[in-house]
Amino acid sequence: MRGDRKRILVTGGAGFVGSHLCDRLIDQGHEVLCVDNYFTGSKNNVEHLLGHPRFELLRHDVTFPLYVEVDEIYNLACPASPIHYQRDPVQTIKTSVHGAINMLGLAKRLRAKILQASTSEVYGDPQVHPQPENYWGHVNPIGIRSCYDEGKRCAETLFFDYHRQHRLSIKVARIFNTYGPRMHPADGRVVSNFIVQALSGEAITVYGDGSQTRSFCFVDDLVDGLIRLMNSDDTITGPINLGNPGEFTIRQLAEKVLALTESQSQIEQKALPSDDPMQRQPVIDQARQVLGWEPKIALDLGLPPTIAYFRKLLGA
Repeated sequence: MRGDRKRILVTGGAGFVGSHLCDRLIDQGHEVLCVDNYFTGSKNNVEHLLGHPRFELLRHDVTFPLYVEVDEIYNLACPASPIHYQRDPVQTIKTSVHGAINMLGLAKRLRAKILQASTSEVYGDPQVHPQPENYWGHVNPIGIRSCYDEGKRCAETLFFDYHRQHRLSIKVARIFNTYGPRMHPADGRVVSNFIVQALSGEAITVYGDGSQTRSFCFVDDLVDGLIRLMNSDDTITGPINLGNPGEFTIRQLAEKVLALTESQSQIEQKALPSDDPMQRQPVIDQARQVLGWEPKIALDLGLPPTIAYFRKLLGA
């Protein structure tokens, strides 16, 4: 390692969030090893980095051990949208659990600092609102979303057990709804769904009456939070919520997307999916206090570049 330059492994690095993280780390002067099996990630997301001398791309599934030499590990590998993680639920659990074991084993061998990209889904359908990190959650262990929710909860357990048992330097971030350019157009997430439907002239599908709430964090803000957490003092392990505390109903989001796209699409209501949380909003006091982090990009500022990305992608 020369000066402040580190060799950093990003698993799931060709995904939506991972590719933006790779960009930022390269911009900061680090060497980046991007690992992805392309289950939901795409080489297109990192194509602009392929010729860069400090960037390396490796096709690999984290459910198998990986033998590389790095200084830090960001473990982002796992499908994060219901459509994708429910397509192969057993593989989703393996990715969360076996992937965590393999990456923690690598970190232990190298004595490398490792960050786990956990999720607000560990809170399930919360009975506490908004959600602070000391809330243990309300999760159905046998539902159709459990492969992701419980997989991520188990990964957090593994991280803290490695920290206690092996003195490993760990960081755990609980990521709330994030959006921005490079989202998968068919990932079933509400922001991408609404934008694609609006640009395609299809009905905007709102599940239930649209009164359920979400908080939307622009990807640039999230990446800043992840890097701040990784670079924080070793005594700061997390879990730390990273998300935008601005709360919107799903219907409000639909109306914003319709206005910004100038679409003539109509809003269509459908039955609410099983175990779909009614409220999702982070308490970010800890991130503010220990990381000096809070999101800067409001939904009204983050939606236009996201819509522009999908316009180009869809040729709309």
